[in-house]
Amino acid sequence: MKSASLPSLRVEPALRKAAEQVLREGESLSAFMESSLRLSIEQRCSQNEFISRGLASRDRARVTGKYEDARSVIDELSQMLAEEKQKRS
Repeated sequence: MKSASLPSLRVEPALRKAAEQVLREGESLSAFMESSLRLSIEQRCSQNEFISRGLASRDRARVTGKYEDARSVIDELSQMLAEEKQKRS
């Protein structure tokens, strides 16, 4: 597979310096930028999926008229969190 290049990126010198200061041993600035781009893409995809699920849930609730009480959802999430904390300790 052929590789493709991205447009060059103009940044303020302070941003470049900050990026260079966090490079790991043997890591190039290009590798850091590629890694950062991959992570940002992954985060955006996750956000988009989360929003899509939320909107679908809203639409189902509107159609069915069945809504979950916020207090019960918070209680359930709190219980799940407590169980996970107990497993880890």
